[in-house]
Amino acid sequence: MPPLTGITVVDLTRYLPGPFASRELLRLGARVVKIEPPDGDPLEASAPGWYLALNDGKVISTWDAVSEPQPAVLQEADVVLEGFRPGVFERLGTRLDERAILCLVTGYGTDGERALHAGHDLNYMGYAGVLADTAPAVPPVQVADLCAGAQAAVTEILAALLERERTGTGRRITISMTHGVHHLAAHRLQGEPLPRLLTGGVACYRVYETADGRHLTVAALEPKFWRRLCELLERPELVDRAFEPDLPELAALFRSKPLAEWLALLEGRDTCVGPVLTLEEAASTLR
Repeated sequence: MPPLTGITVVDLTRYLPGPFASRELLRLGARVVKIEPPDGDPLEASAPGWYLALNDGKVISTWDAVSEPQPAVLQEADVVLEGFRPGVFERLGTRLDERAILCLVTGYGTDGERALHAGHDLNYMGYAGVLADTAPAVPPVQVADLCAGAQAAVTEILAALLERERTGTGRRITISMTHGVHHLAAHRLQGEPLPRLLTGGVACYRVYETADGRHLTVAALEPKFWRRLCELLERPELVDRAFEPDLPELAALFRSKPLAEWLALLEGRDTCVGPVLTLEEAASTLR
């Protein structure tokens, strides 16, 4: 039996972070009722495939909060997810059971100078300081939305459900995606072993282009893996240069052969080398 069997989650959120979180709770066995305004979730119109992937298996219902009474399922809910700006949920006059867990997924928290500001993932990451090393490049996945927002919400909700078993009462949880994504990198404030160690600042930890326009990941941070890589590449002169900011000769070497040839030589041989797969390739191999 899935661990959240018998738990009802009501999701009032739209777009990405909240629906991703409720999808994870659904995966763990919860019943999820997604309540949308009369005009629906804007994601359904702008990216219908994404909407289906995030919301398949949920019960979808509509509520006009201006003219209709509160849906009964809200009073029955074990968990309620909302993504409004601070104060909106309260103005709706929504009533929840005292055992209910209310989780607010916000951009900047519920107080402070930015609490009422509009924003999206890229804004939150910028304010959190995590784009400084790689700007102006845009990250390939929405870390603030999906990790600092959705996954953090799931973690806090699961903890609150455990606490409710002991106390019998619910909890109000506030998730700030900006604060959450800053937390993911805050350990770096204690000092860097080397500048940009894990963000492309050293030769032994970066992505290299291959002859066919594909890319190879090299993450040979430990000396034994870097030494093994240099051995297989027949470049012993590079062994002591792992942590240099740039090795043009290594980049040129990787550009001399296609990705498949490098994988045949290096993959699975204690080099910490791998391919940059497309999403489609990854989906077919990560089953």
